[in-house]
Parts: sequence; C-alpha cells; structure tokens
Amino acid sequence: MTVSRSRLIATSMTVLALATAGAATAQALPPGSIQTDPAPRTGPAQQTPEQSDPSALPPAIIVTPPPTADDAAPELAPDEEAPAGSDATGAAPETPPIPETWAPAPTDAQDRSVYGLFLSGRNAMGSGEGAEGARRLSQALALAPEQPRIREQAFSALLLGGDLELAGRITPDGEGVSPTFSQAGKLVAAIQTYAGGDARGALSRLTTDPVGQPHALAALYALPWIAAEAGDWNLALIQPRGLSGPTGWVLRGNRALLLEHRRRHDEADAMYRELVADPTAGPAFRRAYAGFLERRGRRDDAVAQYDALIAAGRNELRADRERAASGGRAPAAPTLREGVAGALATAAEQVAAQGAHEFAAVYLRLALDVAPQDVTRLQLGQVLAEAQLTRAALAAWSEVRPADPAAYATARLQMALLHAREDEPADAVRELEQARAAQPESAEIAYLLAGQLMSLDRHEDALVLLNGPLLNTADQGFQTRFLRGAAYESQGLVTEAEAELWAALQQQPDNATALNYLGYLWVDSGRRVPEGLAMIERAHAAEPDNGNIQDSLGWGYYRLGRFTEAVEQLEGAVAKEPANAEINDHLGDAYWQVGRQREARFQWTRVLALNPDDERRAQVERKLAGESEPDVGGAGASI
Repeated sequence: MTVSRSRLIATSMTVLALATAGAATAQALPPGSIQTDPAPRTGPAQQTPEQSDPSALPPAIIVTPPPTADDAAPELAPDEEAPAGSDATGAAPETPPIPETWAPAPTDAQDRSVYGLFLSGRNAMGSGEGAEGARRLSQALALAPEQPRIREQAFSALLLGGDLELAGRITPDGEGVSPTFSQAGKLVAAIQTYAGGDARGALSRLTTDPVGQPHALAALYALPWIAAEAGDWNLALIQPRGLSGPTGWVLRGNRALLLEHRRRHDEADAMYRELVADPTAGPAFRRAYAGFLERRGRRDDAVAQYDALIAAGRNELRADRERAASGGRAPAAPTLREGVAGALATAAEQVAAQGAHEFAAVYLRLALDVAPQDVTRLQLGQVLAEAQLTRAALAAWSEVRPADPAAYATARLQMALLHAREDEPADAVRELEQARAAQPESAEIAYLLAGQLMSLDRHEDALVLLNGPLLNTADQGFQTRFLRGAAYESQGLVTEAEAELWAALQQQPDNATALNYLGYLWVDSGRRVPEGLAMIERAHAAEPDNGNIQDSLGWGYYRLGRFTEAVEQLEGAVAKEPANAEINDHLGDAYWQVGRQREARFQWTRVLALNPDDERRAQVERKLAGESEPDVGGAGASI
C-alpha cells in the first residue's frame, strides 16, 4: 500500500498540534501576570523621598476597567471598512480621504508612486511581512505627509514592527484622529521617555495628559512603578480602590512588590495574604508570595505555598519547592525597571486574551524597550503569530538567546509549529533540531521532530527517535504508538505497523484516525477484511465530514469488489477534498469498474493537474495511454 505524502503531512501536523496545544502557555510569564502567577524579578530596593500628598493627587490614573470580551479594543490597524478616525463610539469623524487622483501622483526617486507604496505596504502587512510593510508605508508617508490615513497606517505598522523611535515622530494627532492612535502615541511617548532614563519626565507625561482608552490599562499598570523610580512613593503606593477583578488584583500584586521595595514588609505580607485568600485570584499570586516568604526567611511558609500549587497541578514548581526546603538562594524581587516592563507585559496578556493581539504586541515592544528579556520575546512572538504577522513572530522568537536552554527550546519549538502551519516542513525540522540540541532530554521535542521528519518522508530517521529511550517507554501514550505505527507502515513493515496501531487503539478505542488507519491496513493487506471495513465504517460514522476517511471507506468497498458502493462513497470524498489527487484517482478507478470510462478518464486527467507524486503520475499516465487498466489491488488509500 502506498500512503499519500499529503496525508502523512496531515498526520504529522495533527501530531504536532496535539503535542504543542499548550506550548504557548507553558512558558514563564512576566511579573504581575494573573493569567498564570507573577514571577519575581531581581533588583535592590531604592530609597527616595516621598513627594505627593495623597489627598491632593492629580488625576493621573484613569480608573476604568479594561474592556470586556463584548467590547474588546479595536484592531490597531483599521481595515478598509473601518475608516481611520473612528472614535470609541464607532462614529467616524471626517478626515481628508486619500485622493482618487493626484495631478501628478507623487513619486519617489525610483519613480514609485504613493499609490503603489501604500498598497504594497498594506499587502505586505496582510501577508505577515510586518517590517517590509512598515518600510513601504513610511515611504508612502514621506510622499504624502498631509494624508492622515497613510500616517495612521505607517504609525501602526512601525509600532508592530518595533521601530518605536520613528513611530513616535509620526504619531497621528489633531482633530478627527482615532483614540486608538492618539492614545497609543501618548503611551509610547511616556514609556520611551522612561526607557531613556527620565522617570520624572515620563511621570509628568502620564499625570499631566493621562493616557485614555483604549490604552489606559497599560498606563494604569505602569504608572506606580514609574512613580516609584521618580521618587513619588505616595503615588506609587496609593491604594487601588473601586477596582475589582483582574485589574484590581494586578494593582494589588504590584503594590505588594512595591511595599517590599520600601521595606514595609508587614504591609506587603498583608497584601499578599489578602490576594491568596481570594479563591479566584489566589492561585495567580501564590508563587509571588512564596518568593516573598523565601526572601523573608520564612521557608516553611514558602514550602506550604508551593505545595498548594503543586497539589493543583503545577508540577513544574517542584524545583522551586526543593530550593525553598533546602535553604537555597531565594528568588530576587523585581527592579523598578523590570516592574515597568512586567506591568506592560501583564496588560498585553490581558488584552490578548480578549483578541486585541496588535495592542498586545505594541505593549510588549515597549516592555522590551524598557527591559529586554527572553520571556517577553516569547510572549511577543505568540501575539504576533495570533495577529497573523508570521514573519514578525519568527523574528521575535529568533532573538531568544541560547543562554537559557528552556526559553531557547520553547522559542524554537514555536517557530517549528509556525513553519509547519505554513507547510514548511524542512524549516520546521531545522528549528526542532535546534530545540533538541538545547534540551536533548526532552521527550516532547523528540516526538515533534519525529512527526516532522515523517512529513519529509524521512521515516527511518523518525523511527530512530520513536524507538529511542525517550519515547519507547513502558508508559508511552497513544500519540507515540500511532506515529510509530504510521512510520512502520510507510516502510512497508506491515506486521510491526499492525502491532503499534492496535496498541494505540487499546488506549483510545474510539479514535477515528486510528480506526481508519488500522482498518484500511487490514482491508488492503487482506489480513482482516471484515474487521477492517467495520473499523473504517466506525471512523466514518464518527467523522462524516472527513473526506480522507470517506475515501478509505470507498476504497475499502472497491477492494472488496463492491464498486457501486465505492463510487457513491468516493464521489462524496471528492466533494469534500476536490484538490486531493489520490482521491480523484480512486474515483476514476471506481468509475472504470462500473463502465463509466469517459468519466474515469476525466478524473485521471484531473489528477495530473493536482500535483501528484511521481509514482501516481506515472500510473495515471499509463492508464490514460491505455497501457494499463485499474486493478482491484489499487494503489492505496488516503490513510
């Protein structure tokens, strides 16, 4: 039996997706995160004079909750149906449109028109080429600086691409500019001022002209840390009142860290105890509290916090527990600068959870400008990938350094997943090999690499991994068994394939893919024809919309000489998978057996236009030339 390469790619992609479904969230996140737990960062406390009178504070913090899932922030780059300048209520203020004609149209020194640069820039952004899109939109803006639409598009492209300095110079402003852009510009200006070493200047920007929606959340989280570095501890430690849910929790968690900076340890402890006592917020702050307790020398109390997390399934914290129990070096608290970066990363995490991935990318770019860290690069790559900015995501992950093997391996794994989704298996294999070099004892990486090797028809190399000590274990799961069975089948080792696929089915008896694979193996080899056909029928009943499974069912009927039933099923399979060369070939063979030769030739001719593999192309060409007729033995099915 010959297995189609396209089907093997689909199999390995399924394997990759199953094994990496949680990879993006398995990485550590910056401090202040409430999606996971806040991770303390290093740095000494800073002693500066208190300045503000809490009773006379300026309106520095816009105390409004973040958008809910129902009113999530709009995309940073508006589409053609959402004109630039739309305000938060959806109304579209009048802005000068891009003229339909210029007389003459502005062109640059290379005779490229503003039209071409603008459209090619938009196209590059839409295809995931963020850096190239930003470059072309900036060139278009240089030719038509009076056009607000071009300015807004260039501004957002530069922010997403990480060119914060140039973005700051072209911030859209004036009447009719959408708050999406104008408020982003204020946030960027404040954070860049801070990143340049002027904490007081940044604080002045945030307090004299506060950042409004839709970017108020990021400013709200960053403000206490910036105020602390500016020496305004009254503002830094102001009690967050009137805010509940995630926003209030984050502000309280950050206040606990800042209280620790001021050596007000009892107050910090009370704030942490209040947070961990909350049944919803508690798990997110236990780790930060445990780190605080370790720094205070209360190691038994820290171990109790780790035990609670481990009991809830956080097994990756066992090493932290052992460190606390054995008196190892406690994790250090974050510096004020790292606190600002962590605040921005937390805001990014929250808005990304609501689907505003481009907003999240901007906040993370700012966080990297303040305190470059690999964990932030991992997070940035993830949100850029979710925003369909594929090349930008790969670039972000590629900047993760091998000095931290775990972070480096995670980045390369994510890059591999993205390459696999783009049908770039060779690139996926390259990245997985780098991940494996960083973490050679990782069974997960070895498994993923085996799946991608199979998509390149490197079945022997895949079997070396699948039969190696990392994967061939007593407790190996369904996925490893199934992939090994598919690899054996691709090598023509039917007995070995049958044993592995049967073992996989014992673990997941109703898995449609495994039922289809083993069922067809039995039908095609003649080993257990009735049982195999029954398995395929079960798989088809479980997934009636799966064209590949329906092809196996039709081809099983064909192999049994039930040609009329085969035609019915194969026609349905072709309707679901019209571009699959193998299924079209099967339908042609079935038409031939029921006397519909003209339709058979049509299907075979169509196969040649669908990029079949060399073996199938040669078989089909012989059938069309009359040199051979389809045999009941067939050429294999889409398993």
